[in-house]
Amino acid sequence: MMRRALAYLAAVLAGSALGLGSALFMAGLWPPGRNLAFGDVDVGGWRSDFAVGSKAADPYTRARVARHGLLALAKTEAVYFTRATDDAGGRLRESCTYRLSGDPMPAAWWSVTLYDGASMLPANDDDALSIDAEVAGEGAWSAIIAPRRPAGGAAWISSRAAGEFDLTLRLYMPSRELLAQPTAALSPPHIERLSCEGAG
Repeated sequence: MMRRALAYLAAVLAGSALGLGSALFMAGLWPPGRNLAFGDVDVGGWRSDFAVGSKAADPYTRARVARHGLLALAKTEAVYFTRATDDAGGRLRESCTYRLSGDPMPAAWWSVTLYDGASMLPANDDDALSIDAEVAGEGAWSAIIAPRRPAGGAAWISSRAAGEFDLTLRLYMPSRELLAQPTAALSPPHIERLSCEGAG
């Protein structure tokens, strides 16, 4: 009798641990520092979940949105793409300098913002954590991502105090083509690694 009770207790504890662990993982709360590069839409390494901001969002998606601080407007008002690696597949990190470049976006307005490994804005006072349509202007655009301001007046996104980081591309009032066929409508921004401190 005691053995059976212990077996039931072990099964309950194992099931609870598995359920809690999977819920935390799916919500992006575990393991610590897990980034928001989730979803079933992948355009050149930029990932999105088009259920965000829609009635189709399941509880896990809603938890990820709440955890990572997305505004989560309706999909017709804004869509979000995230990326945590450069074009060569390397993890984005503060010790490296990158060139972020792209073309006009299929949206009325857009921005790219840098977030640290905890999905927070890095704790620096550089006032340079994003680039947007107004800064980029019309046509092709580029910005340098680095812990220090680059020479020459190039647009700059500061990675100081970011550690390993990711980028979030927000597209406001996206075109109908983007919502229907994102891989065809979006020319994804490139992230070229230029140098890394301490690289031999």
